[in-house]
Amino acid sequence: MKFVLTKSIIENVISAMQPFLEKKDASSITSHIYLEVLDSKLTLKATDYEIGLESYIPDLINSVNGKATANGQNLLNIIKRLKESEITFEAIDNSLIIKQNKSNFKLPMYDANEYPSFPKNDNLNILNINNINLINSIKKITPAIDNNNPKFELNGALVDIKEDKINFVATDTRRLAVTHLQNISNKVNQFIIPKKAIIEIQKLFLDEIKIAYDDTNLIISTQNMQFFTKLINGKFPDYERIIPNSLKNNLSLPKAILIESIKLVTSLFSNIKITFTPNSIIFESLDEESESKTQIDIDLNITSEFYLAVNAKYLLDFLSLTNNENVTIGFNESNLPFYLEDDKFFTIVMPIVLEK
Repeated sequence: MKFVLTKSIIENVISAMQPFLEKKDASSITSHIYLEVLDSKLTLKATDYEIGLESYIPDLINSVNGKATANGQNLLNIIKRLKESEITFEAIDNSLIIKQNKSNFKLPMYDANEYPSFPKNDNLNILNINNINLINSIKKITPAIDNNNPKFELNGALVDIKEDKINFVATDTRRLAVTHLQNISNKVNQFIIPKKAIIEIQKLFLDEIKIAYDDTNLIISTQNMQFFTKLINGKFPDYERIIPNSLKNNLSLPKAILIESIKLVTSLFSNIKITFTPNSIIFESLDEESESKTQIDIDLNITSEFYLAVNAKYLLDFLSLTNNENVTIGFNESNLPFYLEDDKFFTIVMPIVLEK
């Protein structure tokens, strides 16, 4: 195997593959990137078995067909240090030789025929969705996806395809985030995408995409790239029963002022109490050792006072992902879950329960 590429082209592809490599065990073949030249086209693969990325670089010049592997981290470290000009890659015996001018490097290879296979893109369900809509939807719910929860289905995002809409859902048990798109032609179904895959999808796909899935895998393809992730095999909680049927009050509030006030009182401590009165909103830290407090005067058109006590991170996560100048806060009474809404995106937050 042999091919020649400029530094910037090969470096961009190898960099994008780093999150898909096995990092803990350098002796594993999945710590390696797979390289194959066939008919002037270079195919590169990286996978840790759970998630994988395959990229294609066509129209190679002076290439020789063949296969190789190389440790992905070491390969990137070498390429980064070379100059911005052509680099020659060649498999000789059991080594990948990397040359540029008078610089020469040798990396050990594994048997490329032993490299893990990727799932096939055949006989799968198709999910018709615009790539921008997909990225925007999963971006909004990403902060609410849990980490390392024993209920492993919470360590991912639910894609719930209904007759009329597609819900994207995540919860870390302290909050529930939901956003939706209109469903034009997709069959009713649901599946759970792991958090790591959700994060990588947001980085990779800016171009038109094709999405396919079955009970085991999700595959996203573009002209020059194919991504796969294993899906989480589990039953997502019945999130719809958590959504309130009605709320006593819905307040439309200016987002910028909320963000400014919350950040001001959370400079020392993240848990805060927000008190709503007919003519003002009072923000104060729940830190017992210090005091942070601010107030905004605003006519709320409510008849009685109430409060919300909450980890401010949940509010700021929501507010940072909204599009409109005003957001809606809905509530029934203090110490009960409250509702944050912006257009087709809402979050339900469990409060910190305070003694009345």
